[in-house]
Amino acid sequence: MRHMKRNFRNAVYLIIIIFTGTSGCTPRAKYERKLKQELATGIRYDSLFLGLYLGMSQKDFYTRCWELNRMGLVKQGIGNTTVEYIIKDELKHSVTMNFYPAFIEGKIAEMPVKFIYNGWAPWNAPLSSDSLQVDLLDRFKETYGEDFIRIDHRNRGTAYVLVNGNRRITIFKENEMNVWAVFSDMTVIKEQSDTSNTVNTPFKIPETSK
Repeated sequence: MRHMKRNFRNAVYLIIIIFTGTSGCTPRAKYERKLKQELATGIRYDSLFLGLYLGMSQKDFYTRCWELNRMGLVKQGIGNTTVEYIIKDELKHSVTMNFYPAFIEGKIAEMPVKFIYNGWAPWNAPLSSDSLQVDLLDRFKETYGEDFIRIDHRNRGTAYVLVNGNRRITIFKENEMNVWAVFSDMTVIKEQSDTSNTVNTPFKIPETSK
């Protein structure tokens, strides 16, 4: 579980990196302005998936996962350190997702989710992470909102970021088979980043974006 968290946090850090320009038109300025505007609304967007939500207590998370397991919807995932769920009909192909949250003060502050098309193979382009990322983005726009910002990162390729109220969603490719989506409660994460280096900090804005 620690290895999984370290991997996704390192990846997010590479994507949300500092832009050193000072102009108000830089990606950093645009991102910070958007984040400030959304947080100022005081509106919370806590919904994640499967009845889980940002701010959910650790006890309620385990209870909900036990209920989902009893219904046959989820099971233990990678290395018995994640929860595994099969998405059968919502995307173009069947997808396996693995997730486990980061808790702060006993509540979900961040939820990293790892996706892979079932049946992926290096020679099967329709099941590559390129296709999966587009598929997920379309689905996420329907579910969470349209206004994703495109990021062209020199190391990670194309990624997408959405900020609504307190919730930030980042979608990016790990490699040719895996795609990550990271849900963050910025009311918690921003406060933590202002006072410590314990959670996915520093949260820095894209190098370039469209």
